[in-house]
Amino acid sequence: MKHQDLVNKMTTEEKAAFLSGKSEWTTRKIKRLGIPAIFLADGPHGIRKQAGTGDHLGLNPSLPATCFPTAATVANSWDEDLARAIGEALGEEASAQGVNVLLGPGLNIKRSPLCGRNFEYFSEDPYLAGKMAAAYIRGIQSQGVYACPKHFAVNSQELRRMAMNAVVDERTLREIYLTGFEIAVKEGGAKALMTSYNQVNGTYANENEHLLKDILRGEWGFNGMVVTDWGGSNDHVRGVVAGSNLEMPTPGLDSARQILKALDGKTLSMEELDACVDDLLDAVLELTQESAMKNVSGKSEIIDWEQHHKLAGKAAAESIVLLKNAENRNMPGAGPLLPLKENCNVALIGDFALVPRYQGAGSSMVNTAKEVETLNGMIEHYPLHCIGCVPGYQRTGEADAVMEKAALDLAQNADVVIYCFGLNEISEAEGMDRSHMRIPQNQISLLESLTRVNSNIVGILSGGSAVEMPWQHCCRAILHGYLGGQAGAGAMLDILTGNVNPSGRLAETYPVRYEDTPAFRYFPSAERNSEYREALYVGYRYYDTARVRVQYPFGYGLSYTTFEYRDLEITADGVSFTLENTGDRDGAEVAQLYVGCFDGKVFRPEKQLKGFQKVFLKAGEKKRVSIAFDDKTFRYWNVRTNRYEVESGDYQILVGACVLDIRLSGSINLKGSSADLPYEGTFMPSYRTGFIQDVGKEEYEALLGYPIPFGRWDGELGPNDAVCQMYYAKSGLARLIYRILTDKKNKNEAAGTPDLNLLFQYNIPFRAIAKMTGGMVSMDMVQGMLLVVNGHFFKGMKEIIKGFLVNERENRRYEKLLSREE
Repeated sequence: MKHQDLVNKMTTEEKAAFLSGKSEWTTRKIKRLGIPAIFLADGPHGIRKQAGTGDHLGLNPSLPATCFPTAATVANSWDEDLARAIGEALGEEASAQGVNVLLGPGLNIKRSPLCGRNFEYFSEDPYLAGKMAAAYIRGIQSQGVYACPKHFAVNSQELRRMAMNAVVDERTLREIYLTGFEIAVKEGGAKALMTSYNQVNGTYANENEHLLKDILRGEWGFNGMVVTDWGGSNDHVRGVVAGSNLEMPTPGLDSARQILKALDGKTLSMEELDACVDDLLDAVLELTQESAMKNVSGKSEIIDWEQHHKLAGKAAAESIVLLKNAENRNMPGAGPLLPLKENCNVALIGDFALVPRYQGAGSSMVNTAKEVETLNGMIEHYPLHCIGCVPGYQRTGEADAVMEKAALDLAQNADVVIYCFGLNEISEAEGMDRSHMRIPQNQISLLESLTRVNSNIVGILSGGSAVEMPWQHCCRAILHGYLGGQAGAGAMLDILTGNVNPSGRLAETYPVRYEDTPAFRYFPSAERNSEYREALYVGYRYYDTARVRVQYPFGYGLSYTTFEYRDLEITADGVSFTLENTGDRDGAEVAQLYVGCFDGKVFRPEKQLKGFQKVFLKAGEKKRVSIAFDDKTFRYWNVRTNRYEVESGDYQILVGACVLDIRLSGSINLKGSSADLPYEGTFMPSYRTGFIQDVGKEEYEALLGYPIPFGRWDGELGPNDAVCQMYYAKSGLARLIYRILTDKKNKNEAAGTPDLNLLFQYNIPFRAIAKMTGGMVSMDMVQGMLLVVNGHFFKGMKEIIKGFLVNERENRRYEKLLSREE
């Protein structure tokens, strides 16, 4: 242990209490030993340190900070240097606000476009997600602040996220859902990591020894601190045994008493407790020393807000994706509609032009340090003649004939219509999944009406997730800004006018329709189990292998210039090729390396991303580009040998502008690392062909290697069932509470603004009530609540009252003991 002497000086009661938060955002200090507290705060794309009393859902205001584009946006830049620069800025602001651990970035895989939190995640591809996350982490940690990548692992849905079991085979777990975290830990050097709410193959992530002991600390060599998501601890003792160091936010001292009881009962050893304490001590002492050194130098007080705003604008501009750019219909022969001609008459239409959607909703919401740019407010600074700006539609989705008429009247007098539309606030939010992939119909109806009065429409899309686009023919050009942060409007105008050449490339596939997505029949979980029957075939891995037509493929994006690839050279170490800008504008191209193994005996997607490089070239310039192979280029997880292996065979080496635009190809022959291949003699037609939309029970169990766990809601509700499942309660009172909450939730959704507090209450499991009430509720009281819910009202109320009195008494006794020892 690193701090054996200090650990030996701590009492057992201090050790037990140390492993849980003291407040919503701080750890517990031990004054008598000089052990300080550290501060943790949200911050995937901007610091969210609350100014007053902390609350997990952000109901209290937070201190001003720069709102950078979200992870889903910046992933479209495919620029690791940019990601590191954003990380450095986030680290600077965190340090200035006294934040020691920044809870981000989020790098869960976008298994389905309907996950409500996709705006916080990078990609459907683990390699891209991992590389971008690692760059963020290096930047954040260069400022003496810990980055805390999340949510480890297999967190793919918001619905009942704390009461859901992700059932996933080991190979898919390793290759798809853990690879990004592996890169974040090994290459990014992450010093903290947050566990997810859900179970993984029957065991909660925070107490999953396979994830935390075998893989994270064992195979990857992670020696940092592991923290629960807020309220994400199920069994604190099992979490400590697995190597989880810090239970957050502030469960009170019931958790500490559970540790003491486990020590007495020999279900937890002192060695296990000391190891957990030592890891957390190491983080606390390193972080507070870094903070003290910065305070002495005065560096922590200096933030160049204007420079950070410019960086946010640069990030937004590099991440905007040009999806379509057809000919200008009002000027035949003039070429593509974009960039817009100088001083052309434009009509700015859409509520998003006036009130932009620049970030997601939930624990990541940032209170911006500078006024958020709007297209309406910024357009006067550009060489365009704006003849007017009208909202055109109701943001909440209702039809409005008066607003529509004003938009049509304006549009018919313009050379070009800039139409701003997309997903509204209720469409994607933490705590709830989307129910479909459509943009609100009133926005599309207006778009269709606009085409009848003006054929030159530039669609400006906002939103953090993929959408269906049956309306795309209505637009001559389409720019997708995702969620561009506080400086996104200026960045969009730079692209529109040609000040910046678009270089964003999609980090996720845009399917033609939701029914085409690989997890369509399996997402979200119907009851307790979420069965990952699509296995490896997530995103482009499915569409490409199964030959499913898509709207826009993974890696796709247009430019105002053109690029030519030639002269591919393949060696044992990697590839090199010549890339030339053959157009008349400077610009950047994202060269992408894919690898396939068509003659392999082990099933796999047709091709997979294994490298990329963003290359800036002046008009007419050419460069020799090299992309190295690494330890992930040819590997697959062998479930028979229980390790990564390389299969013998000829591997296709493919270089191109997107997954469906391969410009150069070659091959390399490799000798395998093992002749002991998995799946031999196993009947798995769906997985061998990639047609995985209707995988049967027997085939899925063959992939898993064991029977599908029982996952139905059957019988009485338990501590890991959610409040929203009181639909099944035997108690009439519980069912009434369920109906009241459901009615409130439905009204809230109809109003168009997500109530995050209500969503959290609706989906919270009963055991989390004991973890999220600052010590007011113990697990004994939770058991009493369950008795009431399950129809034993008087017996349950007796247990609740008894538990309350005992909890109050024991909390006072414990606090008195800790204060005496100070």
